[in-house]
Amino acid sequence: MNSVFLGIGSNSGDRGKNLSDTLMMINELVGNVMRCSSLYETEPWGFNSDNYFLNMAVLVLTGLDQHEVLKNSQHIEKQLGRIRTGDGYSDRIIDIDILLFNNLVIQERNLVIPHPLMHERKFVMAPIAEIAPDFIHPGFNLTMLALLESCPDNHKLKKLPSDLK
Repeated sequence: MNSVFLGIGSNSGDRGKNLSDTLMMINELVGNVMRCSSLYETEPWGFNSDNYFLNMAVLVLTGLDQHEVLKNSQHIEKQLGRIRTGDGYSDRIIDIDILLFNNLVIQERNLVIPHPLMHERKFVMAPIAEIAPDFIHPGFNLTMLALLESCPDNHKLKKLPSDLK
């Protein structure tokens, strides 16, 4: 079995329902969700919007390889109504990013693992450090907690109470 960490976010529509639906579909199409972080409300990163994101990280155990996880994740996004315009960052119903896949380092045209910007984004690092603080980033040889502590991101981030999941 493969261990994959996914970052999930939503900033349009019913954000909580979007995340809940995504988790259900990940269980069906990707693998068993073993751990879920708390929800974090965050400012948009890389673009301007009045719509804040709900973000979380999950650990999934899967029999799929990294390419199948990418394909199925993109299928889930499409099923939930995500439209990719290719025009950079924008509001979205759902976003699923492969953050880490086992201890692999992959540099392909359509797939880069570990996610190349994860260490620069608190909305990624806070949730993943919550569920896997001691997991070692295969590119930096640092723990998720160490990467969170050195993260340069100054965007607002608010951990929501667990009863709001």
